[in-house]
Amino acid sequence: MKILISADMEGATGVTWPADVLPGTPQWERCRPLFTSDVNAAVAGFFDGGADEVLINEAHWTMRNLLLERLDDRAQMLTGRHKALSMVEGVQHGDVDAIAFVGYHTGAGTEGVLAHTYLANSVTGVWVDGVPAGEGRLNALVVAEYGVPVVLVTGDDRACEDAKGYAPRARTAAVKDYVSRYAAVCRTPARTAADIRAAARDAAALAGRYEPEAGGPYEVELEFDAEHLVGAASVVPGVERSGVRRVAYTSPTMYEGIRCFKAVTTLVSSAVEEQYG
Repeated sequence: MKILISADMEGATGVTWPADVLPGTPQWERCRPLFTSDVNAAVAGFFDGGADEVLINEAHWTMRNLLLERLDDRAQMLTGRHKALSMVEGVQHGDVDAIAFVGYHTGAGTEGVLAHTYLANSVTGVWVDGVPAGEGRLNALVVAEYGVPVVLVTGDDRACEDAKGYAPRARTAAVKDYVSRYAAVCRTPARTAADIRAAARDAAALAGRYEPEAGGPYEVELEFDAEHLVGAASVVPGVERSGVRRVAYTSPTMYEGIRCFKAVTTLVSSAVEEQYG
């Protein structure tokens, strides 16, 4: 049994503030061991549950945040940027039996600690076929096309609640309770490690590939916090204005949909000015 862990940082133990996840800051350095502890707990739990192999895909920002020297020796880590499937890279090779979303968060425009979708700001909402979609739902739609179930989600309590909408059978482990976008009631690392390990052990029983889902075509819509970003986004072929601050596009598969999404957010990032956005 091979498990893929997609590891994001905003939903990690103790993380509540932008500096906690911004590479290069003292707070980021402080939070890296907490993030690594959450991932190690998931690794240990999956091996407790019978996994033979665990691959961790770094999924936050520069994708160079986890401390390799502190990882469970039984796991391997895929680190670095510019991967074809970004946050769920590795799922496409036909040898993954289940995926875990560790350290995940809610999407832009919703309640949740450090809630956002791909970009820290600028994107204020994302919808797929009219349904709100954060990174969890977007990535779940991608992995479904490879027949891989989402079996574990960790993050704040809102992220765990959100997971019921896109992975209703998945086990969850909340490491903190939402108070505001920048505040949470946090559990200690020892407690969250125990909770994540137990959830991952139970989640291993849900592993097992199934017939890939062909759910497309998908209508994807994004909303931005400034009108000029629509112009930047609509440079991508097939992406068209759908409102004053919105664009939309249609993709036959979510594989193509997430790649178009990455292109849109990359262009939007380049159009954001430091002070006025």
